[in-house]
Amino acid sequence: MFKKLIKTSLLLLTVAGLSSCVSDKQVVEALKKNPKALFEIIEENPADFMEAVQKAAKAAQSEMGKRREQEENKKFEEAFDKPLQAEIRSDETFRGAKDAPLTLVEYSDFQCPFCVRGFNTVKELMKKYDGKIRLVYKHLPLSFHKEALPAAHYYEAIRLQSEDKAFKFHDAIFDNQRKLSLGDSFLKKTAKSVGADMKKLAKDVKSKAVIERVEADIKEAAKFGFQGTPGFLLNGIPVRGAYPIDHFEKIIAKLKEKGKVEL
Repeated sequence: MFKKLIKTSLLLLTVAGLSSCVSDKQVVEALKKNPKALFEIIEENPADFMEAVQKAAKAAQSEMGKRREQEENKKFEEAFDKPLQAEIRSDETFRGAKDAPLTLVEYSDFQCPFCVRGFNTVKELMKKYDGKIRLVYKHLPLSFHKEALPAAHYYEAIRLQSEDKAFKFHDAIFDNQRKLSLGDSFLKKTAKSVGADMKKLAKDVKSKAVIERVEADIKEAAKFGFQGTPGFLLNGIPVRGAYPIDHFEKIIAKLKEKGKVEL
């Protein structure tokens, strides 16, 4: 519509002496010679101009949406041919069956509200696929969440004492995430509530082993391109964000379809 409007107006203005058979190229050349003509056309036909722009914007958004969807589908399919390999350490802590066919690695930030949503989905998966899935919890504390890194250090220090106490600490933090703003006092109170040895904790939380373990998780997440939280790997298939359970089930169905897992 707008292009037709420009052509008609150009004809009326006899810009560059064009005839009635006006090509797109001629329109562009005419506008280059007399750019003010375009503004005159817009001023004389503002309603038509806005309608044309709105239609063009809507069409562009639709096209961009289709392209993004196609690109995401392509990446999704390619991920099954080149799954990402997270390091499963010899002393790794698992929630769920240790020999489960499904391994869900989570890269999380204790202060991230989306990680609470992500963990709720994890609990759904753990319940639905009980005995068939195991969770590996890894750390990706974001720089703008001041209490996330200290919380990660506390978790790892408690894990050295007891896996069960570490799990309880993890859940207590997410159940009371807003209280993280209280800082170290809240972390100590939570650690004490799960039965941690506070004297040993005070030593271990600053230890090289704890600090380097969290740093290793951060580096691994960066290697996989995780920039936000939560991030997951389900048998090596990346999930970037707090997706609902049906997204993970889609991955599980595809893994079964491709013969990469038996449940």
